[in-house]
Amino acid sequence: MFLASTFVRALGVAMVCSVLFGPAHAADPKPDTVIKTKSIEARVFLDDRIKADAALAADCLAEGKKWLDKNSAEAAAARKADPQFFKDGGWDFERKYEIRSVVADRYVSILRNDYMNTHGAHPNSDVNTILWDKADNKRVSIRPFFTDTADNGATMKAMVKAIIASLRVEKKKRDASETATDEWFKELKPSLLKIGAVTLAPSTEAGKSSGLTFHYPPYAVGPYAEGEYVAFVPWETLKPYLTAEGTRIFGGARPKGDAPGAVSGR
Repeated sequence: MFLASTFVRALGVAMVCSVLFGPAHAADPKPDTVIKTKSIEARVFLDDRIKADAALAADCLAEGKKWLDKNSAEAAAARKADPQFFKDGGWDFERKYEIRSVVADRYVSILRNDYMNTHGAHPNSDVNTILWDKADNKRVSIRPFFTDTADNGATMKAMVKAIIASLRVEKKKRDASETATDEWFKELKPSLLKIGAVTLAPSTEAGKSSGLTFHYPPYAVGPYAEGEYVAFVPWETLKPYLTAEGTRIFGGARPKGDAPGAVSGR
């Protein structure tokens, strides 16, 4: 009797574990577009909120397909030139588009995360961002929120200063203060094109943004082993430089759950 009941309990535990910890691929989402050849398998995913907006989904998917085609051509050329590097299979690439915030029911911040494995020393990753204007169905920049975004102007210098201060704090949290040096930050320039990929941070105040978050892939502001970094600049820091539209969309504080490492939706 004891053996039978023990067996039943063990079987029940095994069934629960099978449900909870079964093969992950059974629940994996289906790619929105994919390329699979002898040289590469590459996928693009759009999150459900992006797919709910036809214009935004079409824009992201068109960009994603171009990315697939480009890397597929490069993989085919690499395999032709050096077939020995493909004896264990082709390259593995993946791109994910995920909404980070929606501000004023108009401005949609999107994170674009890339994974790339070309059978080198280690896989690589990249991060970039998109700011989408729902009213005009097009990509925009943060320029309309600030009175002046000229290179080396007061606004951009204030942003760079605040970004570096934020990165130093994040590095300290990771016990990586030895790389919180000007050498690692030298690529950050007071220019929208050289300051980093930016999103509007969510806020505790509905419909508002609590400031700007800047997203950096491995190697950008630290060694590969440190991974990605996210710098946060609260809107109050940039208040002297806001336009009327900037004043309208910024407010509140950064939510506690919006911590570095959690913002990408992974």
